[in-house]
Parts: sequence; structure tokens; C-alpha cells
Amino acid sequence: MPEPTSSLKVERRTTTLRELALEKMRSAILDSRFQPGDRLVERALCEELGVSRTVVREVLRHLETEGLVDTLPNQGPIVAVLDPQTATEIYEIRGLLEGEAAAACARLADPASVEELAALIDRIALAFHDQDLRAVRAFTTAFYECMFTAGHKHVAWEIVQSLTARINRLRAMTIASDDRGTQAVQEMRQILAAIRVADEAAAHSAAVMHVRRVADIAGTLLVEGQEHLSLKRAG
Repeated sequence: MPEPTSSLKVERRTTTLRELALEKMRSAILDSRFQPGDRLVERALCEELGVSRTVVREVLRHLETEGLVDTLPNQGPIVAVLDPQTATEIYEIRGLLEGEAAAACARLADPASVEELAALIDRIALAFHDQDLRAVRAFTTAFYECMFTAGHKHVAWEIVQSLTARINRLRAMTIASDDRGTQAVQEMRQILAAIRVADEAAAHSAAVMHVRRVADIAGTLLVEGQEHLSLKRAG
């Protein structure tokens, strides 16, 4: 009789220093403490974060895989500069996936999921009112996770998650624009209204239009950002 094998489960009780540093750096970029094109000097980051150079290098490599950091020859790591073409592709992917997820959610969502979506929109609205943009990003991500999950679009959600850092970078920029809070909440309530009455076509249309509107805002802001960066480099 074979002997029982020991469990492979890893007991994890605390967040590692690397993970804490990664979250701090990710938030600093999303909150615009570090601007696009800024150099990320390892020695300065070690002092600011209070960690070793090894940890800083691991964090920067991870942020590079997320698309938040670029490493340039003879210059080293910088905060990645989002270009309009990349943003356009991200919004195209979002439109395709979120439209299908909204339609599937309208078809398959149970009442509890619908109420969870409603509660998350209320939290987003409150976060906008309080100007807590980190909370807006967090609750917005939770809203989409709920929508994709309720629509049984699990693989699609995995694809979205692979772009989460870049999506949140764009979201951090657009939600700070004038009156975007009111518009965004209204658009999300339109998606929810279609889901409530199981109108797949309306849910799909509302989700796609929401993405198109925010894509237009991002496009304008990115062009302005590129012009500002060009002037900064020239000066």
C-alpha cells in the first residue's frame, strides 16, 4: 500500500516585501507620482521604498511585463509612455470582450449577481463623489469581474486581467477628467438596466458605447500628453 504523499500546499501568512514594494510602485505610477517618461533610478527607489536593490530590480522587471515600465538602451528603466495606437488597441479589445460579457451576463446572471453589480455601481458613484480615484479603479475592476463571471466568460476575464495594469493606467487618466464621474456612472447604469431585463442586445450596445466614449476621452488626453512630453524634452 503506497504511503500517503505530503501536501504541496504552500502556507502563506504574510505579504512579502517584494509584493509590498510592487504595489507601492504600481500605485505611484497609476497615481501619477511618476510621470510618463520619468527615469526610475534604482538607488533613489531603494531609498524611497526602503528595500534592497535586488527587490527594486525584481519590481521593475515585473512592472515591465505589465506594460508600466520600459527599459531603454543607455538610459535604463523609465515609466512607460502610453501611445495613442496602443491605447486604441486596448480599447478595441475591451469593446469586443466587454460587449460579449454584458450580453452573456444579461442572459445568464442570477439575481444575486445583478444586485452585486448594482451595489458596486453605487460604490463607484460614492468614490467619485469623495474623489477617491483609487477606490473608483478598484470598484470598477470588481464590477467587470462580476459581470464577466456572472456571464460565465472566465477565459475572457483572464485575457482582461492580463491587461489590467494598462487598463488601470488609462482608467486613472480618464476618470480624473472633467465630469467623467457622472458620465461613467450613468453609462454603467445603462449596462445594468439592460442586464436586469435580460436584454442581451441592449446590454451589448451599452457596454460597447461605454468603451467608445472613454476611448475618445483617452485619445484626446494622450495626444495632449505627447505634446507636453515633447515640449518637456525640448526644454
